[in-house]
Amino acid sequence: MSFDRSLKIAPSILAADFADFGREVRAVEAEGADWIHIDVMDGHFVPNLTFGPPMVKALRRHVRTVMDVHLMIAPVDPYIDVYADAGADILTAHFEAGPHTHRTLQAIRGAGMRAGLALNPGTSVEVAAPLLDLCDLVCVMTVNPGFGGQRFIHSQVSQIARLREMIGDRPIHIEVDGGVDATTAPLVAAAGADVLVAGSAVFRGGSVDDPSPYGANIRAIRGG
Repeated sequence: MSFDRSLKIAPSILAADFADFGREVRAVEAEGADWIHIDVMDGHFVPNLTFGPPMVKALRRHVRTVMDVHLMIAPVDPYIDVYADAGADILTAHFEAGPHTHRTLQAIRGAGMRAGLALNPGTSVEVAAPLLDLCDLVCVMTVNPGFGGQRFIHSQVSQIARLREMIGDRPIHIEVDGGVDATTAPLVAAAGADVLVAGSAVFRGGSVDDPSPYGANIRAIRGG
C-alpha cells in the first residue's frame, strides 16, 4: 500500500446492513469507497459492543481496497496478532487504551500491519509527538467514541491543523472519525486530513439492491 495524501473516503460498516456485510462492502467499494473502516468495540473501553476477530476475518475476503480496523478496546496488546491473522491492513489503537502506547505501536508494525494511533476529543494531539515515527496513521476523533451518528465536535478542527504541522513531510495519514458528512468534510480536509471515515453519511438512502445513493453520498463528501 503506497502512501499518498489524496483524499480518501473510508465508509464505516457500523452503518451498513448487519445481515449483509459482504455485499455491503462490495457495493460501497464499487460506488467509490477508497478504504473500508471497521469499528471494533468491547463494551468496556467504550459503551458499545460490535465486532471481533472472526467478523473481521470473514470480511477480509470481500474487501478489495484497504481494511482499516479501529480498535476501541482495552487492553489492545493481547489481540494484535489475532487481528493480523484476520487480515487487517491498518490496525489503530487508542492512546487512552493503555499505559504503553509506544510498545503497542511497535507490536502492530511487528505483526506486519500499518500502525494507527487514535486520539479522543479530550486528548491533545501534542501527546502524539513522541510517537509519530511509529505511526502510519493518526486518527483524530471528532466525536466521543462508542456510537455512530453523533454530532461533529468543531473544536477538533484546530487539533487536526496542529497535527498536520507536527507531521510535516512524514508519510503519515491523518484520519478523521465522527460526524463527517458533506458539510464537515471540507473543514477537516482543509485542516489537513486525508482519510475521512463516514458511516450514516455514506450509507443513508441506499441498500445493496440500490447502491447508487452510496456513490452520490461519497461524491458529496469528497466535494464533487
